[in-house]
Amino acid sequence: MPDFVTPIEWLAVTAVLSYFLGAVPFGIVMARLFRLGNLRTIGSGNIGATNVLRTGNKLAAFLTLIGDAGKGGFAVLMARTTFGEDAAQVAALLAFLGHAYPVWLGFRGGKGVATFLGTMLALAWPLGLAACGTWLAAAAVTRISSLGAIVAAASVPFWALMLRPEAAFLATVFAVMVVWFHRGNISRLRRGEEPRIGRK
Repeated sequence: MPDFVTPIEWLAVTAVLSYFLGAVPFGIVMARLFRLGNLRTIGSGNIGATNVLRTGNKLAAFLTLIGDAGKGGFAVLMARTTFGEDAAQVAALLAFLGHAYPVWLGFRGGKGVATFLGTMLALAWPLGLAACGTWLAAAAVTRISSLGAIVAAASVPFWALMLRPEAAFLATVFAVMVVWFHRGNISRLRRGEEPRIGRK
């Protein structure tokens, strides 16, 4: 973990602003812009890019992915530029929690994979690239997005120990949370019922 040198009141401000940035539900926004219907009644009911893709609109899914990843990365970069590395890690965690538990949606958000990857890229681009590469490889081989996310999340603490040790604790927190959010997917994977990428 980094040394915490930023005054606590500014870390608190960083946390609040990062949470509200992370709470912007880009999946819901894109579904409305593209008139795709209510994401809560489509596919898994999730608000993330994978579920948007199940509507058949690839552009909307891509924009959701960019938005969800970008909000996490932006929160980290702004916190680091303004205060330092300690604030950047606080911003990463709170942006992720904002996506997972958005106040606007009754604290029922997404599983945070894109936001998690966006924060990793902003915290340390080699670590982020390793996480993204792991997700892409696993998803490409299995054609199952959730499995790619689970493998990527589980690998990040090990990548962090090799590439950015000061981020290892945060990476472990993210890994535990992402895997926990995918517990339903894990059950479906065991039963062979998890949908594959591209399926509406």
